[in-house]
Amino acid sequence: MTKQKNGSYVLETIIAVFVALIFSLILVVIAAFAIKLFNIDDSAIRIINQVIKGLSILLAGIICLKLPHNGWLRGFIVGVLYILVAYVVFSLLAGEFIFDLTLLNDTVLGGVSGLLSGIIAVNIRRRNE
Repeated sequence: MTKQKNGSYVLETIIAVFVALIFSLILVVIAAFAIKLFNIDDSAIRIINQVIKGLSILLAGIICLKLPHNGWLRGFIVGVLYILVAYVVFSLLAGEFIFDLTLLNDTVLGGVSGLLSGIIAVNIRRRNE
């Protein structure tokens, strides 16, 4: 791999993390509107948040991971980095940082979602060639 190729992989990963974050912010606004409109119980909010995170990572991975090779690894990295960046952003919005088991669960979910999205993205690109 050349230096330019490594830079492309890094840039692709950073773009995917920020695309996932944008998807999350949009989906959180839509979910908040739906929760308010349909009087959804507060106990469902955790599940909705997990679905939003997983879906954001999946969509960003499929859209942004275009380069061949090691899609699973790049997807995993995108998933974990997204969880860390999203944790900071949403904690700043909430005004508090809470370190608990939920962060570990989110990190595992992010890694698995990213891994799957990376595998799917690389195989979709390979099939289209």
